[in-house]
Amino acid sequence: MDILTLRRFKMYLMMHKIKFIITFVVTALLILAVWGLSSLESFYRHLTLAQMPITLLLSGVHAGIFVFMYMIFLRGGFTRIKQTTIKGQKVNVHWNDVIGIDEAKEEAWEVVQLIKDRTRLLKIGGRILRGLLMVGPPGCGKTYLAKAIATEAGIPFISMSGSEFTEIFVGVGASRVRKLFKRARDLAYGYGASIVFIDELDAIGRARSFSFMGGGQETNSTQNQLLVEMDGLKDKDFDVIVIGATNAAEGILDQALLRPGRFDRKIYIDRPSLEGREKVFEYYIKKVKYDKNIDLGRLARKAVYKSPAEIDNIIKEAALIATRNKRDTVSYVDLSEAMERIDMGMKHKKQMTKEERKMVAFHEAGHLVTTYILHPTDDVFKASIISRKESLGAVYRQPREELYTRNKEALLADIKVSLGGYVAEKIHTGTTSSGVADDFKKAMGTASSMVWKLGMSDAGYIGDYTTLAGSAQQPTSFLSQALTEKLNSETDKILKKCLKEVDDLLKKEWQIVERFVKELLEKEELEYDEIEEIFKEYGKTHFSKPA
Repeated sequence: MDILTLRRFKMYLMMHKIKFIITFVVTALLILAVWGLSSLESFYRHLTLAQMPITLLLSGVHAGIFVFMYMIFLRGGFTRIKQTTIKGQKVNVHWNDVIGIDEAKEEAWEVVQLIKDRTRLLKIGGRILRGLLMVGPPGCGKTYLAKAIATEAGIPFISMSGSEFTEIFVGVGASRVRKLFKRARDLAYGYGASIVFIDELDAIGRARSFSFMGGGQETNSTQNQLLVEMDGLKDKDFDVIVIGATNAAEGILDQALLRPGRFDRKIYIDRPSLEGREKVFEYYIKKVKYDKNIDLGRLARKAVYKSPAEIDNIIKEAALIATRNKRDTVSYVDLSEAMERIDMGMKHKKQMTKEERKMVAFHEAGHLVTTYILHPTDDVFKASIISRKESLGAVYRQPREELYTRNKEALLADIKVSLGGYVAEKIHTGTTSSGVADDFKKAMGTASSMVWKLGMSDAGYIGDYTTLAGSAQQPTSFLSQALTEKLNSETDKILKKCLKEVDDLLKKEWQIVERFVKELLEKEELEYDEIEEIFKEYGKTHFSKPA
């Protein structure tokens, strides 16, 4: 018998010793009872057997009361945890199943190699990682990647959420942490290593607050216990690797958690790039019957900033749409409709008057033409005058590629696009509707941010003046009335300048606006190809439109 098998046998005995003891005691008592009954005279034996049912019933009631009281007061019944323990081989999430986050996978693969080759690492004086922190937006594959590490390394995987440690009772969270790590150490003893995965780590890992009123005491004690347990791991000759995942910014976590020796390595998992999204579409679409002529690259361009989980959801929604429409395969139209339904909501046709419907068409045509001609980064993928949520129509636009910063030109274009509907309404009828309210809110918010926070005014005001303005947290404003008026005046200048440019553009291209209004009133929705074709008729092409 090798050492590892012996360890697993000992681990099994340690983890189930209470069950073995209870089984032994119950068996011994049964044997003694049978032996005792056989030695009694016939009368007493019958009397004992007659009383046995009621005796067993009372004993069961008493035992139940005792167990309840014991668990509550002596064993910390509130501290019981529901951790999910799975053997690495049964996690069944393989490395190739993690799609679209190749850079994060490369970093995580080093962890797998360290787990597999611990002996060689120890021989040269190194030490295995104790903690791995995954930071990134939701739905990007943090849990999937942690499971893939367990599968590839072939070690047990214990999964819990940070919220499972939080309770109103003081000491409960800390007790759950102790039990979790005891379980992990037992498994690591038997299998050489184990993984503890704590999702939503920020629930217990936020920076501790110290107040004489005792606020946050339970969270603090839970986190303190986690710090102690992670420090205690280095004294063992077997390995427990803690993987934490959070959607929150790294800065909100307590610095004690982030120091070397606890979470030694951080992996930043972001939404997939264009190439990554195409791979994700290719992976998930194979799970449904689909039209082989679908252009996955085009779908990937349309799904900018979408996470793998969102793409998976789009394909599932498309399958439902295809089924509802009595089709056997998922088409591009289904996928496009699914994306719009998730982003903008379900279609619901409202009974509008002819003039009101025409006003909505002009409003959306104004947005469409302004976006296509003036916006340097965005494309129009769809225009619609069918109601979704509170909106009577929509122009669905997306950046052609991932952009992580916005320059002045792009922000000005955002303002112009927001004002496009207002200008088109005014040119058409000489008046406007309440449909411009949300557009104005966006335009004014962007212009204000450019002046007050980003130093993009023509007057040369540099700095983030919002830090000096009054707020709920800081009631006193450190800005003079004169400076506030100047900043607001600069905001107004940006809005008026953008308004004039849009007005000049739409008056010049009014023939195209009217053509789109006609098409929208007839078809209600226009897809990307139809929009592109109409602009080509009028000699308008975008220098960097996707193929």
